[in-house]
Amino acid sequence: MENLFIEKSPATPRVELNASTGVLLIEGRSIPENSESFFEPLLTWIDQYFRNPSKQTILNLKLEYVNSGTSKYLMEILRTLRKYHNQGHDVLVNWYYEEEDESMYELGVHYQESVSIPLRLNVVYL
Repeated sequence: MENLFIEKSPATPRVELNASTGVLLIEGRSIPENSESFFEPLLTWIDQYFRNPSKQTILNLKLEYVNSGTSKYLMEILRTLRKYHNQGHDVLVNWYYEEEDESMYELGVHYQESVSIPLRLNVVYL
């Protein structure tokens, strides 16, 4: 399976979805004008990846800021991972937030409480 790499832009995050290692990364600012066109390929890739996944799948979310469209699609990604976790796959999500960024911390807590999969909140000290 092909890996998926998307370079960051002023409005979209860097994406590295590595099928061979099982490490998935979404990092940066995410305020795309059209969230669907940005995130639907990621959801498609994840579904294809789980046809033959790595032993463990780790999603690292290192987001500086997200808009409402991104927030909706992050929930969709987490629900998709929950589906595969509930089927017995080893899935872990790491949510990174800056020490003083209360809104990103609270968003991480919201996802943690909403999706019922292993989701670790990791503070980043600058």
